[in-house]
Amino acid sequence: MMIGQEKVYETLKALGIEFDYLEHPEAPTIEIARQYWKNLDSTHCKNLFFRNHKGNRHYLVIFHCDRNLAIHDLEQLLKQGKLSFASEKRMEKYLGLKPGSVSPFGLVNDTEHHVYVFLDENLKQARKLSFHPNDNRASLAIKTEDFIRYMDQTGNGYEWIRLY
Repeated sequence: MMIGQEKVYETLKALGIEFDYLEHPEAPTIEIARQYWKNLDSTHCKNLFFRNHKGNRHYLVIFHCDRNLAIHDLEQLLKQGKLSFASEKRMEKYLGLKPGSVSPFGLVNDTEHHVYVFLDENLKQARKLSFHPNDNRASLAIKTEDFIRYMDQTGNGYEWIRLY
C-alpha cells in the first residue's frame, strides 16, 4: 500500500516538528534533485535501501548526498553479511515507496518496524537535513534534532556509524 506525503506531514505535525517544504519536478536521483535544492538550506541526504543475502533483513543507509559508498565497503562497516540493493517489490512492501523516492519518512509505513537504519554520524553536525517526503516531486528540510526525534518515535532500530 502506497502512502504518500500526507502521512509524513501528519506524523511531523503530531510531533510538533516544523519543516521547510520545496515542491519541484520529479527528481529520482541526486543529480536531478540537486538543480532544485538551491533555495533549500540544508544538508541533502542519500538514502539507499538494502537487503541481506538471505533476504530476511532490510537496511536503510543514510549519508551525505555528495558521498559514494561501495557495497563491499558498506558490508565491512555494517557487519551484516553480503548486501544487495532491495528490489522494488521489497521497497513497496517494507517502506511503501517507489524507487527514486526512498527516504526515512517511508518508515511511517513500516508498521512492523522491520527496517533497520544506519545513519552516518557526520550528519549529526548538520543544522538541517533534507529528504523526499515519500514523493520525489518534493523535498523537505527539518532540524537535525527534530529528525532524531522523528527517528526515535518510528519504533525502528537505528544507529549512528562512521561511514567515511
